[in-house]
Amino acid sequence: MATTYRGRGGRGPAQRGGRGRGGNKRPSHQVQQAPAAPAGPRAVEIPAAITVKDLSERMGLTPVDIIKALMKNGVLATINQELDYDTAAIVAGDMGWEVTEAPSVLAEIEEQEGAEAEAEDESLLQERPPVVTVMGHVDHGKTLLLDSIRSTNVVAREAGGITQHIGAYQVEKGGHRITFLDTPGHAAFTAMRARGAQVTDIAIIVVAADDGVMPQTVEAISHARAAHVPMIVALNKIDKPDANPDRVKAELSEAGLNLVEWGGDIELVPVSAKTGEGIDDLLTTINLTSEITNFRANPERPAVGSVIEAKMDRARGPLATVIVQAGTLRPGDVVVAGSAFGKVRALYDDRGKTLKSAPPGTPVALLGLNEVPEAGDRVQVLPDDKLARTVALERGRQKRVEGLNATHSSADILSRISAGEVKELNLIVKADTQGSLEAIEHALKELNGEKVRVNVLHVGTGAVTESDVLLADASQALIIGFHTRPDPGARRAAEEKAVQITYYDIIYKLVEDIENALSGMLEPVYEEVVLGHAQVRATFKAGRTVIAGCYVTDGEMRRNAEARVIRGGQVVTTGRITSLKRFKEDARDVGMGYECGIVMEGFNEFQEDDVIEAYGQQRVAPEPIR
Repeated sequence: MATTYRGRGGRGPAQRGGRGRGGNKRPSHQVQQAPAAPAGPRAVEIPAAITVKDLSERMGLTPVDIIKALMKNGVLATINQELDYDTAAIVAGDMGWEVTEAPSVLAEIEEQEGAEAEAEDESLLQERPPVVTVMGHVDHGKTLLLDSIRSTNVVAREAGGITQHIGAYQVEKGGHRITFLDTPGHAAFTAMRARGAQVTDIAIIVVAADDGVMPQTVEAISHARAAHVPMIVALNKIDKPDANPDRVKAELSEAGLNLVEWGGDIELVPVSAKTGEGIDDLLTTINLTSEITNFRANPERPAVGSVIEAKMDRARGPLATVIVQAGTLRPGDVVVAGSAFGKVRALYDDRGKTLKSAPPGTPVALLGLNEVPEAGDRVQVLPDDKLARTVALERGRQKRVEGLNATHSSADILSRISAGEVKELNLIVKADTQGSLEAIEHALKELNGEKVRVNVLHVGTGAVTESDVLLADASQALIIGFHTRPDPGARRAAEEKAVQITYYDIIYKLVEDIENALSGMLEPVYEEVVLGHAQVRATFKAGRTVIAGCYVTDGEMRRNAEARVIRGGQVVTTGRITSLKRFKEDARDVGMGYECGIVMEGFNEFQEDDVIEAYGQQRVAPEPIR
């Protein structure tokens, strides 16, 4: 009678009293054992991403042992499931192993890419299309200009073709292709710069011939100048009867743009987006600028690029618009985009046509990523999906760490100046009047020295805006407000991006602080803390006193707190809240979402929609910068 014995390694028949292979008897109680863990100190090196199977092999255990340990920590996993470093480290630590992190694959890849770029064979470089962004003041015709260029010059136009909005498209002029980013506005342009993506090669500044240089025109010029990209001025609406090109040219000169016809280096092209006049001249000027700058790339290397925009398509999944900056992207390539990765399933152009390849300078919609990346994320082609997963996980972890540690505080930036890492202090200055701006600019220029210089990126009158915060974030700049305050969008953006805004009401104090900061002698200061904001909904007279009927929009109002009245983004007055009432009762403080009555010391000129900002002071010692 045959009896079957089962062990962990499988099963096999044996005759009772018989001999197994090799002639020895096999005792019925013996079973195969799992691989023994190594003796002595147990240490394991774990990368950013590792499968359950690979982890078990590194630790000399079975995958089942790892899966059991994961279950004890509330994680259900299969043998081929990917674990991030933190999860794998917890499991190994619980099992008594000493864990160290393996060298960063991301760092190795970036170092290798940098070495390849430096050793680039000049003979392999070929001309690539320039990438152009259109910026300017609202209602000056940015979108209409892009539409006019697109409707008359789109590459490979097909009858009845359906236009797909992918955020970019190409036109052709004189046998040369030009890539336009269909995201007009300097906010999108600078948001990408803030994420480290310098995609734009040329900036088109659109100025209306009947309106002239406006605040957003100056902002657009400042953003383009901070990015160090060539500028071309498109003087739009020349077909209008009240167009005045000469006045606009004078205003552009005052804004710091030296036009070619006046002996400078900035080209100006008169156009009409409405009639199409001058469009060919504009495209020719772009080609000439591109030829002078000589934009080239190697189409034979593994592709690299940047994400312009991305979304979740209901039918197809994550869809990302990518500008290929070097190499050639093809379906089947394994790519990583920020913390997303995958294999390219398909590439589409802006007309929905499937592409077999995308050479440098080409905008494409990429399908095949596992998640939606962020605008500005770097795209790379890698050898295999395992490496792509590891790089994506490392980038995700790096992004989380950077998010926690991100700061643009004055102490941080000035400490880098003191350490010799930064030779320029970038500033954005907003003031209540043009006269104040000119005085501040003149005083700041006097501070320039041999070692460190003050670089004023942008100046303007009125409230600090979200655009100012984006520019500060992208350019590592400090924002200075003189007799002005941020608008709600700017406040939210400053909190989100950790950009510091410093306020002054005396010019010599502003200049003194910058001078002390540059010389490394910044003393402990009192930092302003905003307590809350209340909007004036109505006003009431009580004898000679005017009471502001308010609604607290955020934070809280406190009796006896210092406050300022803001009207249209500018400070009207400052003083103390002498009376705070909730209905007819005195209140010590009133929180967000409640109504209250406010009386301010010596001020009776409240108007509806005024904003009362309550604030306090706290003493702060900055980090040492020597």
